[in-house]
Amino acid sequence: MHMTNEKCLPLPHQVRIVEVGARDGLQNEAQNVSVATKVALIERLADSGLQTIEAGAFVSPRWVPQMADSAEVLQRLTPRTGVRYPVLTPNVQGLQGALAAGAREVAVFGAASEDFSQKNINCSIAESLKRFRPLVATARQAGVAVRGYVSCALGCPYQGEVLPAAVAEVAHALFEMGCYEISLGDTIGVGTPLRTQAVIEAVARKVPRESIAGHFHNTYGMAIANIYAALEAGIAVFDASVAGLGGCPYASGASGNVATEDVVWLMQGLGIETGVDLDRLVDTAEWISTELGRAPASQVARAVLAKRPSPHAELVR
Repeated sequence: MHMTNEKCLPLPHQVRIVEVGARDGLQNEAQNVSVATKVALIERLADSGLQTIEAGAFVSPRWVPQMADSAEVLQRLTPRTGVRYPVLTPNVQGLQGALAAGAREVAVFGAASEDFSQKNINCSIAESLKRFRPLVATARQAGVAVRGYVSCALGCPYQGEVLPAAVAEVAHALFEMGCYEISLGDTIGVGTPLRTQAVIEAVARKVPRESIAGHFHNTYGMAIANIYAALEAGIAVFDASVAGLGGCPYASGASGNVATEDVVWLMQGLGIETGVDLDRLVDTAEWISTELGRAPASQVARAVLAKRPSPHAELVR
């Protein structure tokens, strides 16, 4: 795999994984997940070595009922040195709720597709960015870091292709208004390696490469390939979800978020440090999957668990 227009950059020695399972992964679960389970999941993820863990979303409970208890979750987490618990805040009202609950980092979502923006938040891209400016300014005045997401960076469920230049414009706007990092989201998982690199190169002309992150979905099985392509393009921050939690809402039954275990396995094979204990992470993937009544979606978790002796196996003498 080689970049077509640019020379491949050296692979990073270390990457940061942004764990999104407790928010992006759980938000579409039909069954209610208790506060206790959410807190336990986040604490277990921190125990495995993850240092950036999305803890919830301050959105209308009518739209995302699973996130209605985010304030309680945030307040019940044990503070840890070096561990951050960002939350999603789509508007100023959400930001106010997050600040009241003690949030020290928040995230906002833009879209690179006009159709997606109109159908999801009933406004244009330009209007959505205008709404974010006072939110980002207020957060920064409060000493709270803001991360930006760009949805549909590699394709849209409504309009299909999204031009790299359109992604770059939205990423640049979020960065200019004060977002310290821009996560490029392959919302429907249609990205392929060369397409991934083309989008990154377009964005990197307007946003510092060290401020770009990748958020890949595995709908077509391309997430790990796209992550490797992003590594070649100089990206060293990736979003991932323990056990692959979070199916793709635009493709029934399809895999959604790339599994954190799969990302850690890839990095280990490349000699890239993540700070994550894979065995403890797999334990967490097994635990939360059992809580939700299913097997982990992660290939690595399944492979590791299959090699372990059954706890019910009798000793043969």
